[in-house]
Amino acid sequence: MRRRLLVWLSVLSLLLGGSVLVAPAAAAHPYCGQVWGSLAKGVPGMSAGQLTNVRAGRHACYDRLVLDVDRPLTAWSVQYVPQVVADGSGAVVPVRGGARLEVVARVNVLPTDAFFVGVGSDVVSTAGYQTFRQVAWAGSFEGVSTVGLGVRARLPFRAFVLAGPGAGSRLVVDVGHQWCAPGHVDC
Repeated sequence: MRRRLLVWLSVLSLLLGGSVLVAPAAAAHPYCGQVWGSLAKGVPGMSAGQLTNVRAGRHACYDRLVLDVDRPLTAWSVQYVPQVVADGSGAVVPVRGGARLEVVARVNVLPTDAFFVGVGSDVVSTAGYQTFRQVAWAGSFEGVSTVGLGVRARLPFRAFVLAGPGAGSRLVVDVGHQWCAPGHVDC
């Protein structure tokens, strides 16, 4: 009886110990705690307002692109695409980098805005950025304004809208510098 109990406890401890030793997929090693993916993100529809600025910034774990809008942004999309195309004409907009994100704010832009440049031109300098290779203007047509974001490779990203300043809003696109924590390949 005692031997049977010891065998039973041994088997039970092996089963419990084995489940502790095998890490679940969710316990992978994300880079900087990021659990972002690379699938399309967005909200369908149309927005009121105008695009007023495009800017970028560098962070320890990711590069950030921000599109400023003068009213609440309710419709937008961000996705990896094989080619960025110009709004209206459909012409291919060359964008440097190993992968391209199409960043769309469903708002107008005035061609007299200080940041406005011709289709395919750089909107923001990406010199010294770890992930960004180019921020290219892809045009605005019928209430849809597009920016081509060239990145080093297809990397994880997140996209979201922040309120403010004032009555405006900001479309934020963060692209991680890498998929996995250094020294790990199971991310």
